[in-house]
Amino acid sequence: MTKYAQQILDLVLCSTEHLTAEQIFLQMKQENSKIAQATVYNNLNALVADGKLIRLSQPGAPDRYDNTTRHDHLICTCCGALADFKFTDLTHNIEAALGARIQSYDLRIHYLCPACRKAQEQHENFER
Repeated sequence: MTKYAQQILDLVLCSTEHLTAEQIFLQMKQENSKIAQATVYNNLNALVADGKLIRLSQPGAPDRYDNTTRHDHLICTCCGALADFKFTDLTHNIEAALGARIQSYDLRIHYLCPACRKAQEQHENFER
């Protein structure tokens, strides 16, 4: 693994957020002013292809990167906030329902986050 790939992997794995390539590039540029944006994108693509990171794609939003440990995601349909959530592993239930073995599953729950729900309620109360 290259020096940059390791730095990118460490950055993503240590982050409490789901970083975009741009955020990763800006953080890495602070330590190495000569790093190119293409270097970050190429290394991210390689890390995803090698199964060391996962890419989270949302329509109309930049891709975000995350660790590969088994977990699920909550996505706010209003502001796009992305949060990790760990539900009970559903592999056995899915396999029983399908009558087949599955390789993996990706559970993304779209909801209204607390901040957006509060803003929506305040807006509704204001209109009354």
